[in-house]
Amino acid sequence: MSPLNTDDLQQIFEKLDKNGDGLVSLEELNWLLEKIGVKFSVEELQPLLGKPSLDFNEFLFFYDSISSEKDNNISSSSEVLVADQESNKESDLVKAFEVFDLNGDGFISCEELQNVLSRLGLWDESSGRDCRAMIRVYDTNLDGQLDFEEFKNMMFLTI
Repeated sequence: MSPLNTDDLQQIFEKLDKNGDGLVSLEELNWLLEKIGVKFSVEELQPLLGKPSLDFNEFLFFYDSISSEKDNNISSSSEVLVADQESNKESDLVKAFEVFDLNGDGFISCEELQNVLSRLGLWDESSGRDCRAMIRVYDTNLDGQLDFEEFKNMMFLTI
């Protein structure tokens, strides 16, 4: 079970596409980031996207590209760059974890997960989703919440 399957990504895309033009613009993406507490300017997003807007297939490709692990066959000339990217990836994961860890105790509880998903417009009581079941999939120590390592494993396993 993956928390972000194609249906979930389609729902996120549709929520981001506020003007309904079938494209997610930099402004629409920035709206989502601001909603979850991540501050970027539109100018900072432009180099990341490489274009002013994304259709759904490009959005999926963008999601895949930012969430996939790098190929293990890396040439020695790019090892420094990859090490820097891995450091940035870890830093990005820490920031993402902090978005969900609302009380700052180092764990993501069911209530925190539901709160953040609700703020993103991705939680629907009638959908039958159970945040305890979502957490249980990656909760290796069975304490009912996610610590950073479990969260990191979840992010890499949902690729």
